[in-house]
Amino acid sequence: MDYRYLGTSGFKVPALGFGAGTFGGKGPLFSAWGHTDVTEAKRLIGICLDAGVNLFDTADVYSEGASETILGAALKGRREQAIISTKISLRAGDGPNDAGASRHHLIGGVERALKRLGTDYIDLLQLHHFDAMTPVEQVMSTLDDLVRAGKLRYLGASNFSGWQLMKSQAAADKLGYSRFVANQTYYSLVGRDYEWELMPLGLDQGLGAIVWSPLGWGRLTGKIRRGQPLPPGSRLHDTAGFAPPVDEERLYRVVDALDAVAAETGRSVPQVALNWLLQRPTVSSVLVGARNEQQLRDNLGAVGWALDAAQVARLDAASAVMPSYPYYPYWNGMFAERNPPPVPFNVPTEPPA
Repeated sequence: MDYRYLGTSGFKVPALGFGAGTFGGKGPLFSAWGHTDVTEAKRLIGICLDAGVNLFDTADVYSEGASETILGAALKGRREQAIISTKISLRAGDGPNDAGASRHHLIGGVERALKRLGTDYIDLLQLHHFDAMTPVEQVMSTLDDLVRAGKLRYLGASNFSGWQLMKSQAAADKLGYSRFVANQTYYSLVGRDYEWELMPLGLDQGLGAIVWSPLGWGRLTGKIRRGQPLPPGSRLHDTAGFAPPVDEERLYRVVDALDAVAAETGRSVPQVALNWLLQRPTVSSVLVGARNEQQLRDNLGAVGWALDAAQVARLDAASAVMPSYPYYPYWNGMFAERNPPPVPFNVPTEPPA
């Protein structure tokens, strides 16, 4: 397994991490992801650790806390081998203060997460979304207190815009608090918006990307094809409304390119899609999920080899989309002399008439 620095933290994480969203299976969203119990979780975690995958990501809202509970139970006796990543700030109860990044909710939420996980520290805590109702100075102060207390080791954010991340970093710098070192973000061959602002910000601010939904919410598994119905077991049947949007023609253009490269390399479609991500700037770890051992082992086959430059360029071209303003003048070359994009720009392929 390849290990990479998490931004500029000096701390290394595996190129592939395991997303525990399939643990528990409670609620309308997570029941469609999977129903992994403690016994199965122990088996999957054992496979991960044997392969060098020691980063396990969850959240307080995953299956109403059951994901954290199952992960903690499955890691019992192996806690020191694992990097535990969890998230907080989305609504996790019915009370008026059961959401957000207030001092009250962060302190209480971390204590509850520690109890569910059966540990006395969390390696990486990420804010699950930006709380516009709480001053960033209070947020960063509280997180810094939790780091100094030994309950958290590293900090990150998820689903933040560029200005929200920068405002948080600036407050931490000004007041001498711990900074974010991770940005858990959506990024895939059918979702490249990350490249426009958040990737340059990550390079500038030393934020390592931890990628969620790298297969485009199950669209790049190799099971979705042009002109064919969704496979019976696809979670898109029940969760498409939660999924990042993608133009259908662009999706099939990417799938066609993935099929061609998979045939050339002898790899599976998911392995090719994951390997493409592993070659992108700022990417520290790509989170893979699995409902079963077969899916997990296939995903683990994304490392130990690399697409060549020509294959990467073909996937880039198939997945290209014109950025919106103010990004497109930089990406199409007009303003690129003093602010070049972090990855090559491709003019989007026009759909067939």
